[in-house]
Amino acid sequence: MPADTAPKIHALPKRSTARQPFPFSAIVGQEAMKQAMVLTAIDPAIGGVLVFGDRGTGKSTAVRALAALLPEIEAVEGCPVNSARPDQCPDWAQVTGTQIIRKPTPVVDLPLGVTEDRVVGALDIERALTRGEKAFEPGLLARANRGYLYIDEVNLLEDHIVDLLLDVAQSGENVVEREGLSIRHAARFVLVGSGNPEEGELRPQLLDRFGLSVEVTSPRDVETRVEVILRRDAYETGYDAFMPGWQAADAALRDRILAARVTLAAMKTPNIVLHDCASLCIALGSDGLRGELTLLRAARAQAAFDGADTVTRSHLKAVAAMALSHRLRRDPLDEAGSGVRVARMVEEVLP
Repeated sequence: MPADTAPKIHALPKRSTARQPFPFSAIVGQEAMKQAMVLTAIDPAIGGVLVFGDRGTGKSTAVRALAALLPEIEAVEGCPVNSARPDQCPDWAQVTGTQIIRKPTPVVDLPLGVTEDRVVGALDIERALTRGEKAFEPGLLARANRGYLYIDEVNLLEDHIVDLLLDVAQSGENVVEREGLSIRHAARFVLVGSGNPEEGELRPQLLDRFGLSVEVTSPRDVETRVEVILRRDAYETGYDAFMPGWQAADAALRDRILAARVTLAAMKTPNIVLHDCASLCIALGSDGLRGELTLLRAARAQAAFDGADTVTRSHLKAVAAMALSHRLRRDPLDEAGSGVRVARMVEEVLP
């Protein structure tokens, strides 16, 4: 692109009155949940994260906090899918400018009861009636591109919507063929679902499509609960004094995630690690090969986060429960939870 026509990058003005989300580093406990979210920030191709647990355990707080922690993205101003370059904007968007702006990593909430049209996009009825034009109105998947799509109470969402979301999350493209429209646009996002198992479970074939799964519980000791109360109260009543220290901790974590992304590209994977992946999944009775592939990706991301240049058995063991526990068949004769079963098998197969 000639120098005189190259897009110029402009930072959006920061609003001093807007509060930043609760810092990711300030979340007390819930280490497995935070680990899973960090791994998907390093390698979004791992797939979505499913977080099941009690209400009020910081599930939605962690998603928003992680997105706020990550670097701002560069996007074409006015592009509905957050394209990084003008030539990546879809034709139907009719974006004529080339100005590049910086904006926060998108976090889009998917409400319960949402319609398929609202998710994938549909015909712009207003333009069709007032101008007689057949135009596309983008949906939530367009807004979530290059960011996070968060579904609270995912187990209560209609199955066909969950199917649709998982298909798009895996392909990275949203395809709309309806009402005379033929639309395609990028839809690469990290899908994060949360729910309370007491209110219903996801079908096994849907569980298997999430990359990682973790269970969160309310803290059982007084000291941890008091620390949660203190930090939340300090955030709400003493925001200006509370934030600087935790923002510095978040900045250090951000730098570590960015360094891990660079390391990931050159990560070495010995054959013995591949054999370990396969052996563990066979021992657990995991159907298909999605378990091995996700386990390997998660282990590579963990190794990169730890600053290693080679994946080892210890990295596999660190992520095995979150990569495989939701893929196990139910055993009516084994009352242990799936995470316990995975841990037990890891010790047997990968001593």
